[in-house]
This record gives sequence, structure tokens and C-alpha cells, in this order.
Amino acid sequence: MSIDQEENDFFQEEESSFDIKILLPKIIRIWPWILASLLIFMTIAFFYTETTVPTYRASGKFFIKETENAMSFFDAPAAMQDQGLGITNETIILKSRPIAEATLSQLDFDVEYYEDGTFIKKEIYKKTPIVVVVDWNFPQLLHGIIRVNWENSTEYTLKFEGDNYTQYYPDGTFGGANNLETQTFAFGETAETPNFKFVINNTSGQESGTSSFIVRDQTYLSNYYSFGLIIDLVEKNSSILDLSLMVPNRAKGEAYLNKLMETYLELELLEKNDIANRTINFIDGQVAGVADSLTYFEDKLQNYRSNNKIYNLSNESNTVFGQLTEIESKLANERLKSRYYQTLKDYLVRENYSQIIVPSGLGIDDPYLNGLIENLLSAQVNRSRLMATQTELSPAVKEANKNLEDLNRSIRENLDNVDVSNKMTIADLEQRKGAMEASFRTLPEAEQNLIRIQREATLNENIYNFLSEKRAESAITKASNVPNNKIIEHAKTGLLEVSPKPLRNYLAAVFAGLFIPILFVFIRELLHTKIEDPKYLENKLKIPVLSTILLNSTDENLVVFNSGKSGIAEGFRSLRSNIKFLIPKEKQITFMITSTISGEGKTFCAMNLASVYSLTGKKTILIGCDMRKPKIFDDFGLKNDVGLSTYLSGQEDDHRKVIKRTSYENLDLIVSGPIPPNPSELLFSSNFEKMITELKKEYDVVILDTPPVGLVSETLDLLTLVDFTLFVFRQNYSEKAFIDAVNGLKEQKGIKNIYAVFNGLDSSKVSYGGYGYSYGYGYGYYEDDNKKKNRLGF
Repeated sequence: MSIDQEENDFFQEEESSFDIKILLPKIIRIWPWILASLLIFMTIAFFYTETTVPTYRASGKFFIKETENAMSFFDAPAAMQDQGLGITNETIILKSRPIAEATLSQLDFDVEYYEDGTFIKKEIYKKTPIVVVVDWNFPQLLHGIIRVNWENSTEYTLKFEGDNYTQYYPDGTFGGANNLETQTFAFGETAETPNFKFVINNTSGQESGTSSFIVRDQTYLSNYYSFGLIIDLVEKNSSILDLSLMVPNRAKGEAYLNKLMETYLELELLEKNDIANRTINFIDGQVAGVADSLTYFEDKLQNYRSNNKIYNLSNESNTVFGQLTEIESKLANERLKSRYYQTLKDYLVRENYSQIIVPSGLGIDDPYLNGLIENLLSAQVNRSRLMATQTELSPAVKEANKNLEDLNRSIRENLDNVDVSNKMTIADLEQRKGAMEASFRTLPEAEQNLIRIQREATLNENIYNFLSEKRAESAITKASNVPNNKIIEHAKTGLLEVSPKPLRNYLAAVFAGLFIPILFVFIRELLHTKIEDPKYLENKLKIPVLSTILLNSTDENLVVFNSGKSGIAEGFRSLRSNIKFLIPKEKQITFMITSTISGEGKTFCAMNLASVYSLTGKKTILIGCDMRKPKIFDDFGLKNDVGLSTYLSGQEDDHRKVIKRTSYENLDLIVSGPIPPNPSELLFSSNFEKMITELKKEYDVVILDTPPVGLVSETLDLLTLVDFTLFVFRQNYSEKAFIDAVNGLKEQKGIKNIYAVFNGLDSSKVSYGGYGYSYGYGYGYYEDDNKKKNRLGF
């Protein structure tokens, strides 16, 4: 295997570094931040809840009768109106601006009244301390708070608290309003300026007080209520609608919904009565002429009888008179139908559907034609209502237009057939009348004249009676008309606010207050690639961690000699004790100390571990094998003039000549020496192995300070020369991926006797605050640590 391949294997990616057992203590450690976060979000929730205008849901139930097709008996199913479409159209009409405007015209919503609350102004309705009467024929100030203050019952002061007012003009245009100053006016008198004109009455009777109001124009109100209306089916297959509105004032929402449903029914009834009115007006026009003719012929009949002394007809004359009268009555009725058919054709050609009369109102008992006309009028009403809210391009209007065209064509085709039949009937009646008139000529002349006059009078009387009867029927129909739809349940408003919801807001605040700091810990943990917690290292590393060395916060590297009673020194003594369990008693020890990369503290650990062994009386030698970056000589006050590179390169034949004595008993050094051009080849030489063999005979403890394993390949070749290897990891410096690298040495390369040391532990930055004590040391526990703290003033 090549060196590059070894290094790639060494730096393999870590599969998972997420451990909830480690995160939980970290979360607990930030409890002050969590508490602060909770307080902040609870405060935000409180102000949001208290400063948000509360809204309530007003709702009522309204029944829409499913459309009945007057031609259902004759029509094919495809010609029947889709009931679902009918309900959809009625829903659109209920939400339209025209019906909203018709509703609002009956309500006094153009002025909104407010009273002061703790945080916001609350709208009031009906029980207001003042009443404002707006004159819409003059300019008005819209959509801004106007405050009314009074100190007596006769006059008041207007203050303009809003920032942006809209100026309304009587021609329907709008503009901006500026230079609004506080002014005083008298109650009950007109307050007029170039910006507004209204009258304010004090209805409370209070000597002093304050109130606020906002003026709204009709366009704003109709848009607000038409767009705000929510319509849903109570049940999926029902035609009962649930009308609801979100409003800041319960009584106001109920008033609007109730008046909306009442206005809808009134408009429906007006549409129904319109048909009856057209029939009555048509009959009245016909009756006026017939009444004059009837009076004329009755007077003429009476005069003729008086002048000719003829009061009774003979039996023959009576027979002829009765037959002629019957035929002429039928003929007059058929001619009336003919005139109606011709008028109806003219209306259909001009598409003037608003003047059409239903045939049944004139006694034309043709169920097919009647059904077609009723459908036509219903379709025209539906189209008119749709055009109030939609354009010609909308699908619903296109469908209504197509329906009208189809019905128009069907009626005109039917009229052609009916008219032909009517003309044949008229021709037959006229032929029968001509035959009867032949018998009529055989009567005496006086009786003929009497019969002529009496026939005209009787004919007009019959027509008059017929028309009067039909008019009475139409009047009765109009009086008995009721809307097809009806109010099922008048509007009521729930007691609970729809928004804001205090419980939901506070729960959301608690969740956010807890979640955001915890999320920060999670994200920090996910993004943090350095080893921070000793427990994490122990859990992930597949070799034992022999000891944890506390963070050296001083400039001294030889802490064992210079601060022997410190926690760091005790950490190295603990490490020495743990090594006893790895090596048989009194056996010579040879081991090396390495790390993954430079800076993890392997040299620091090597120097102090060598110091610990020397203090126990064991003859110890520390060898600086890192010939690329020599370090250890400076801390001992030595020179790096000769050393390991000097011996291995053959400049010195005797290894004893490169050994340097330190000022500390039982501790010798072999420094790295001058930096050679080929350090890897020197460590591979037989001289190095020979030197180690000789040193094992001369010293109780031989410690190799080797180059980092992750950067220099030759370090792995030294594993065969030592009893065991210590891998150094440093808190917040060593990458988490290094753990897998060391695990790979054991599992993939089969290297044994590898152990770990965790260096540079700052116990104040780990989740296990008392972790150091589990090893028998900790900050503040030892005398030297206390001295350092006292010097720092803590």
C-alpha cells in the first residue's frame, strides 16, 4: 500500500458525531440563556396579544332553494340546470358588492366609534357616547382617527391623531389631507371646514369625556364586507349556507349578516313581484280601452231599446244571439293571444326580456310555452345578478348567455307553431261566424240592429270580465309571493376570540423560547468539527483513554517541575499510574508519543511525562524524533547543535555523544539536532534501531517524541520498536475525524497497544463540569492552582 493511500485511509470521514447524551448536558449548561429566551418571547407574546385588535366570528345559516326547472317534465336531463352551479351563483351574488351596498345603505356603518383601552382602541357599536352625522354632499376626512374631547355639555374639541388621512370629495374622487389643526365646535351644530362637514351630538349626557371615531366611505365598506364574507356549505350535499364574518365588534357583525340575509330576500321578492307587476300593467292597458267600449255600447243599447220600444228578442233571435256571442268571445280571446304572440316575438328579436309577460297570466294554458318563458325569465334574472359582479368573459356569464340564446331560439320556434295553430283557429271561428250571420239576416231589421248592439256590449263585457279576473289573479299572486330562500338561523357571535389566541401565543412563545437556544446548541454541535467533550472521545474512540490533561494556561511547558502541585502535574502522575497496568512491574518501558497533526500537544505531554518518571527515580531519556520541527531543547535550556540527526547521519559514531544532560536528576535528552534533508530515510536506518536497543539497556524509561502520524508516514514504522504508543488529542483543536483515523490503525492495520491521552481540557467549557474530579483532579483543588487564581484576582 502506498503512503498516499495510507494517508487517505487515515483521514476517512466520520459517519456520525451526533450524540444526544452529550448534547443534553450542554443544553442544561445554557439554562440562563434559555431562561432569558423564554422571558423575551413571553414578553413578545404578551405585547402581541394585548396590542392586536381582537376579532370574533359572527355566523348565520341561510337556506338556498335548489332551482326547479319549469320544463323538467318535458326537458331532457341535459337541459336541466346544474343545482351545484345554482348554489355557486347564489354564493357569488351574496358576496357581490351590489348586495353589500344595498345592505350597508340600511345600516349606519359609515362612522366607526372607539373607546380607549389599555393598549389599543376598542370599537363600540350602538351604545356610543357621541353620534356623528356625516354630510356626504361635502368633502370628508376618511380612514383616520379623529378624537373628540369635551369639558362641558355644550362644546367639544377635535384632535387629529392619525398620520395619514384620505380626503373624500363629493364627485367620488380622493386626495390627501394636510394642515389639520385642533378645533373647537358646539354639540348639535354643524362643524364645517374645507376638509369635512358633520354634526356631533352628545348622547351620553356627560359633562366631560372623550371618544374617537373614523369615517368610512361606501366603497371601502362594500369592499371590506363583500371580500370579508365567508360562505361554506353546512353539509356537503345540502343547500344550507353558513355565512360568517370576522369582525372586531360582535354586535356589528351580527347586524350586518342579519341585514344581508334580509336584503337578499327582499331583492328576491322584488324580482318575483316584477313579473306580476308587468302582467297587471299589461291587463290594465287592455282594460282601459275595453271599459270605454263597454260603456259606449251599453248606453247605445239602452237608447236603441227606448227609441224602438224593443226590449225582448224572439226565441229565434235569442238562439242566433247566443251562438254569435259565443263565437265572437272565442274569436276575441284568440285575437288577444295573437297580439300577445306577436308582442312576444318582437321582445325576443330585440332581446328585451324585461317586458315579457308569462302566458299563464293572460289565460294561455300552454304548459310547454309557459315553462319556456319562466325559464327564460329566470335565466335573465340570473344573468343580471351575475353581471353585477362579473364580466362578459367570465365562465358563469358565458354559460348564462348561452342558456338565454338556447331558450330564445326554442321559444321562437315554439311561437311559430303556436301562431300557425292560432291563425287556423281564428279562421275557423270567422267562418263559423259568417255562417251564423246568414241566419241573422233572416230576422226582422229592428231585431238585427238590436242584436248587433247587444252583441258588441256583451262581447266587451265578456272581455272586460276576463281581463278583470286575470288582473285579480295576478294581484293575488303578487300578494302571496314569498321568497324561495329563507333565514334558517340568525347571526350569532361566539364568545371566544378568533384572534389573537392568548393560549396559542403563549405556547408558541414557550416553544420558541426553548427551541431557539436548543436549536443553537444542535446547529453548533453539527457544525462543530473539533473534539470538545472527553465523554465524546471515550464513546467514539475504540482504544482506551488513559488520562485527561488539563489546559495549561501559563507560559511554562515544564509544569511538572515548575508547578508540581497543580492539577496538570497531577494529570501526568495519573497517566504514569495508569501506564503501570500496561507494563509488568519493574520492566523497562519504551513508548512513543504522537498525534495526528502538529499542535495537539504531543511534545508537551512527552516532556512532562518524562519529568514525572524522572521524579520517581527512574532513569529516563526523552528522544526528539521530530527532525522536521525540533522543539524540546529550548524548554530545557539546551542547544540543538547535535542530536538524533547527527548520530543517524553518521556524523557521530557513538550515540552517547549526542545525549544531553539536563539540570534535572535522572532525565536526559536526545534532541532532534540540525534539520536534515532526508528525515524519513534517517529514521529507517539501522542506526536508529541499534540506538534504541542500546538505550533500553541503559535507561529505565525511553520516550520517543515522534512526528504527527497524519502528516509523516515514517512514524508508523516506529511502532515495532516500542512497547506501546500514546496518541494525543487536544480539546477544541483535534478534528472529530481524527478519531476514525486512530480507530483505523487498530481495526484496518491491526496495530495493538495504542492508547489515547486527552490534552488541554478546559473543564469550564465541557458539559461534565466535574469531569476532572472523576480522575482525581480539577481546577482549584490543588495548591498551585489556588495560587494562580489569587494572583489573577479571582
